[in-house]
Amino acid sequence: MKVKCDFCKTEYSVDNMTSSAVQCAVCGHRWSVAGPTRRNTWLMFFASLCALLSAIIFTIAVITQHQARTVSRGPLVASVSSVETITDAEGVSHIVVGGSITNISDDIYGVPDLMIVFLDSDGRVLGRQKFMPSATLLDSGGVVNFNHVLSALPAGTKTISAELSDLETPVGGEK
Repeated sequence: MKVKCDFCKTEYSVDNMTSSAVQCAVCGHRWSVAGPTRRNTWLMFFASLCALLSAIIFTIAVITQHQARTVSRGPLVASVSSVETITDAEGVSHIVVGGSITNISDDIYGVPDLMIVFLDSDGRVLGRQKFMPSATLLDSGGVVNFNHVLSALPAGTKTISAELSDLETPVGGEK
């Protein structure tokens, strides 16, 4: 432990002691030195244990929240990015719906059938068309694009969206 003379500021290194009087060898000044404060080992243990438990609870909360978000959104997400009108060689107009399916999970999933949903201005479903996307399996983080040609839109269609049919169990895992 290091101590310093209050009068001449000379520094000394002394062994650990509880408390005693010390005399400076340079100026002769005497002062008392308080021993180092001892920390209560049980208090330190309890504080460390509380910090560890807090970290564990925080980690569990973050993981649970992430898993709940993934379950509510699902591991595969379908989105429509374009709706275009094309005319074929015979002069017949068709609607082409384009979009993508993204795997946001850490597992490989089988790609289910895709449903193109036609909605009116109030959000009511006017009709659905089901088709199979080109990919059968989608790796973690993978994306597959789709284009589906519709013959006609139901009357009153204001919005077109995409939904996935029931998901299969991930390849090599549990649902």
